[in-house]
Amino acid sequence: MPKKKTALTIEERLQQALVPAEEQPYEVPENWVWVRLGAIAEIVTGGTPSKKHPEYYGGNFPFYKPSDLDQGRLTYDASEYLSEEGKKVSRIIPKNSTAVCCIGSIGKCGYLMCEGTTNQQINSAIPKINSLCLYYYLCTENFVQNLLSMASATTIAIVNKSKMESCAFPLPPLSEQQRIVERIEELFAKLDEAKERLQEVADSFAVRKAAILHKAFTGELTQQWRCENGVSDESWEEKKFSEVAVIKSNLVSPFDYLDYPHIAPDSIEKFTGRLLSYRTIREDNVKSPKHLFYKGQILYSKIRPYLSKAIIADVDGLCSADMYPIEALCNTKYLLKYMLSTEFLEQSTTAGSRSLLPKINQKELSSISVPLPTLPEQHEIVRLIDDLLARERKAQQAAEQALASIDLMKKSILARAFRGELGTNKASEASALELLKQVLAEN
Repeated sequence: MPKKKTALTIEERLQQALVPAEEQPYEVPENWVWVRLGAIAEIVTGGTPSKKHPEYYGGNFPFYKPSDLDQGRLTYDASEYLSEEGKKVSRIIPKNSTAVCCIGSIGKCGYLMCEGTTNQQINSAIPKINSLCLYYYLCTENFVQNLLSMASATTIAIVNKSKMESCAFPLPPLSEQQRIVERIEELFAKLDEAKERLQEVADSFAVRKAAILHKAFTGELTQQWRCENGVSDESWEEKKFSEVAVIKSNLVSPFDYLDYPHIAPDSIEKFTGRLLSYRTIREDNVKSPKHLFYKGQILYSKIRPYLSKAIIADVDGLCSADMYPIEALCNTKYLLKYMLSTEFLEQSTTAGSRSLLPKINQKELSSISVPLPTLPEQHEIVRLIDDLLARERKAQQAAEQALASIDLMKKSILARAFRGELGTNKASEASALELLKQVLAEN
């Protein structure tokens, strides 16, 4: 008859829970201790209720998957829900637990705001200490790297329950855990407020650009210029597109132009007048006829979903039959910028009785109205638009760079928090070793 396993003493359990000095990732305050994650949290691997039982699905019990963990600190909504029957056959994860993706996107964490369950790609840490202190450490780069080092060398990286349990955790005294959480959340709240403002700046570029173009093509932008140069407001005329440009149609055989650039609507960025990239006719293996265009002409996509795609060609080449080469009879840059404006886009989208068809035809394009000032004023409008948009892009880029730095700052705050470097630690407090003994005795 096999012998029963002897229960470990508290000293033996303590020895198992503590991380040896040679395995400790970095130094922590003297009253902290490095412990195995499994000593201060119960690790539970999720599972998927059988799809052979449709009655398990469709209720109100959250069934969390890796994509749901993108909610982070406030993980509440699930992409799928279980019925009461499904709940009964699932392992219930209490609220305030931390769900950690351990297959694929290893290290992605979500703090569960309500009880639920997870699929098998997630290991959940049910806390035996301050739940948010646990969550924030599991969000640190140090823990994620520790987790990745534990991953099995398979086609898809996997960290199983026992390996996650063996990960190291820097355990502070209980009061210090709460102070760490409060300090992190205070600093994060300030960063989130700054992030919200910066995001508004980054996201509002399109709105500010539209406002600049509106002022440009209503004459407001150059009102002072006209006063200074003795130009009357009455000098502006309303012209038809056919009066300010010639729409070309010059289909040619691609085999005579194999080394010419080939430009299609997909080559052009929306709303910017910027060419993304192109290849040659030969490289694209073009066989159907294309429009021949020349340097300095405007290339305009006539496909209605892509009417905001237009550029000024800086080379000779061939373009898609779904584009018009256009020869401007006014300042070419002025015409291009107007063609990228909201006013022009609205007209081109709804032009003619056949506006629901996928392409704008030559007659419809020819009838679009174009506000036209004198040629010197056209030059001034182009200059002002370029100058103002350059400033706006600079502000947008600065906002985007600052947004990226906020994420780095959050990582830095978490790293410092779990090194005892946020000014919250009190050396006079009892060692976390006493807390660890208490946790082990209770479980």
